[in-house]
Amino acid sequence: QVQLVESGGGLVQAGGSLRLSCAASVRRFSMFDMGWYRQAPGHQRELVAAITSDGSANYADSVKGRFTISRDNAKNTVYMQMNSLKHEDAAVYYCNGRAVVSVAGATITGWGQGTQVTVSS
Repeated sequence: QVQLVESGGGLVQAGGSLRLSCAASVRRFSMFDMGWYRQAPGHQRELVAAITSDGSANYADSVKGRFTISRDNAKNTVYMQMNSLKHEDAAVYYCNGRAVVSVAGATITGWGQGTQVTVSS
């Protein structure tokens, strides 16, 4: 099972910063590829940033240069530092974890419950 718990969301003024955290209750967290997704009302869930088990990161074009994803395998936690927040960043942010668990390619994946980010004027 993959249990993920997000924290760090809240209300922030445009131009401000937030740091999201996602704590994973899994064995061998270092094997997991982790991602942050977001979903705004009336929109589909979209990938914001991801970090692989070997630490390679990639970002949606809309957040490049403003958001930074990182991980601490010793703490089973993935972070996302969000700077220069814009109104369009407002959404529920979800953490996702995925790992390959067999040589046949079987995977396990899980989602957190989400944390709300609200950006005010």
